[in-house]
Amino acid sequence: MTGVSPETIRSEVRKLRGEVPDSVVEELERTLLRVGKERAITAEALQRVIEAVKEAHLSSLVEPGEAVGTVAAQSIGEPGTQMTLRTFHYAGVAELNVTLGLPRLIEILDTRRTPSAALMTVYLEPPYSKDKDKARAIAQEIEMTTVEDLISEMETDLMNMQLLLSLSRSRLRQKELTPSKVKEVLSRELGPKVEINVEETKLRIKAAESLSELRRLAARVRKIKLKGVKDVTKVVVKKEGEEWVIYTEGSNFAEILKMKGVDKKRTTTNNIREIEEILGIEAARNALIREMSSTLREQGLEVDIRHIMLVADMMTVKGEVRQIGRHGVSGEKSSVLARAAFEITLKHLLEASLRGEEDRLRGVTESIITGNPIPLGTGSVRLVMQGGRSERE
Repeated sequence: MTGVSPETIRSEVRKLRGEVPDSVVEELERTLLRVGKERAITAEALQRVIEAVKEAHLSSLVEPGEAVGTVAAQSIGEPGTQMTLRTFHYAGVAELNVTLGLPRLIEILDTRRTPSAALMTVYLEPPYSKDKDKARAIAQEIEMTTVEDLISEMETDLMNMQLLLSLSRSRLRQKELTPSKVKEVLSRELGPKVEINVEETKLRIKAAESLSELRRLAARVRKIKLKGVKDVTKVVVKKEGEEWVIYTEGSNFAEILKMKGVDKKRTTTNNIREIEEILGIEAARNALIREMSSTLREQGLEVDIRHIMLVADMMTVKGEVRQIGRHGVSGEKSSVLARAAFEITLKHLLEASLRGEEDRLRGVTESIITGNPIPLGTGSVRLVMQGGRSERE
């Protein structure tokens, strides 16, 4: 028995486009071409396979009237009760800690402006990714160094109203800085009124006229950035497979993407707000899905990706990342009763009555409160009698 040609397989399978997802079409085509090399596939067998794929796809779709929101909430909420409140080391790097478990999931759903432990994974382009020394050089450029990191001792001279800074030689060498370079940065940051003198590894800073002013100056000098990327406090270089990757504590996504040698396509941060600002809302949606999935998976909890995708869609559907809560998705519902059922009942009802709002009772929550059938499942269908016949609407 002769089998169909690879060209026929391709043309027949590609007729499925529009009926099933493109990824299914591509996978089916690859599988059938591979099987076709080993044994002959008849035209009848090919059609049976295509019909079976169609049926499998249709049976996997959500039925009309299915309460997808409720199912998604239960599917994420139930495993969430089993999550731990502890934090663990991140990605096998002992030097960095990240918030994991339930605190991280809450942080994602609240879309906090700054995560409690902001982290970046910085991938490099060849040849930097293949050479440990080149990767370390970029890591040194990234890590933020402040004056405080170099000080071995800081004294306050009240007689002469000046600060005496003793810089550590070993730290200067490690950070590839010199006392004159430190003086240059301090002069630029503090302005021309401040007098700075360098004696080997000692710096004298004179500008204050009162004790309180001297204390403020000391606090300001400690925080002045000498080199590196702002907000990135720690870097770790680690080998992942065949390449060197940089992990950072602290995040400044925009600045990192500008750096030479950084792979802009793969480098990522766990700060979703930063991703939204720099790469846009679609990237933020993908980041939400990735962060939620990895947080649940790290705890050994398997949640279907479609539930997580639905939550991410709800959070980003209006073109900006909104939290799931009274200041976001739940607080912006059009129904007064649905808002009141969530939080601060009296306030919502009072404000709605002052504004003269109407509630059409079309949602699930408000239907339950008023004792009406919910508009889902069997409640989504109405029967109307016309001339002795029943018709579905």
